[in-house]
Amino acid sequence: MKRDDLLDLNDALQHPGRVVAVDLSTELPQEEDLDLTAPLEGYLECVSTGNMLLVTGEFKAQCFLECARCGGPIEQKFEFKMDEQFSVEGTPSTYSHDDYAKVVDEEDFPLFEGNNLMVENLLRQGLLVNLPVQPLCEHGWDGDCPQARERGDFHRSTDPGHPLEQLKSFFDDEEPKA
Repeated sequence: MKRDDLLDLNDALQHPGRVVAVDLSTELPQEEDLDLTAPLEGYLECVSTGNMLLVTGEFKAQCFLECARCGGPIEQKFEFKMDEQFSVEGTPSTYSHDDYAKVVDEEDFPLFEGNNLMVENLLRQGLLVNLPVQPLCEHGWDGDCPQARERGDFHRSTDPGHPLEQLKSFFDDEEPKA
């Protein structure tokens, strides 16, 4: 039975230097924690060096996130690169008829079934790791955000009562050194 989310890398593993390149587009249907507003799109390139499998790629994503300041929903586009390395054990079949090369899956969350890459698992991991840490709505940290105002968050760095403004006056009063 062939599964759509598996990428067969056996050819690259048995012939070091051979590149397997694929264009990908997925909606990550198994991902319940993310609200993708467009398919995750990009490409992967996989090549074996004989003792390592190198997987690189670039992807574009668009999803709804929660603003770090006001908690409101924001739609955010972002791009990320992937650069993964996986250990390979055994001798590629090109060099020996007694053995064959296979990926050593050392991850806690499985990414391989034999020499087949579970593409959606890898992409899910890459997406989650590369999500913006503190996504902000159009008002940012200092703007007059109506949702933040409703919650009572009046944080603005330009307020004279803000602690950093007091430090500014300390440095302005200092005379230049000769």
